[in-house]
Amino acid sequence: MHLLLRFPVGAPPAKVLAGFTRELFVALAPPFPTFHLIRYDGNTTGDTVIIELQVGPKRWRWTSLITDYGARPDGTHYFVDEGQILPAPLRQWRHRHLIEPAPGGGSVIVEDITFGTGRRWLDLLIWPAMWAQFSLRGPVYRRWFK
Repeated sequence: MHLLLRFPVGAPPAKVLAGFTRELFVALAPPFPTFHLIRYDGNTTGDTVIIELQVGPKRWRWTSLITDYGARPDGTHYFVDEGQILPAPLRQWRHRHLIEPAPGGGSVIVEDITFGTGRRWLDLLIWPAMWAQFSLRGPVYRRWFK
């Protein structure tokens, strides 16, 4: 299943990329489920991010590996995280973070996510929740990157 969201911000791409920090990662956490950051190495190839999600007494570990990082000739910066250990029901996760130069200045942060549970009906069922959680990032990005 695919999810694509675009958020315009005022800062240029290099500044936005530099602002993808542990503090921003925590600020982007959705209000539900409860989110605990266990490890955050950064956003360059080989870095690891580990979070724990909690609902009541139940906890799920999520480990992602940064598998790609770089810049394109057009000024777009990017990094890609891929799920290594995922909470049920997810079986596959690939999240491309693109920071594109915007016409007239600023940037567009693109959240390009591919996820799967192994069951099409379940992918369709959870897609709205994924969209809702990632759409909450827009206001955070706008405040962070004025």
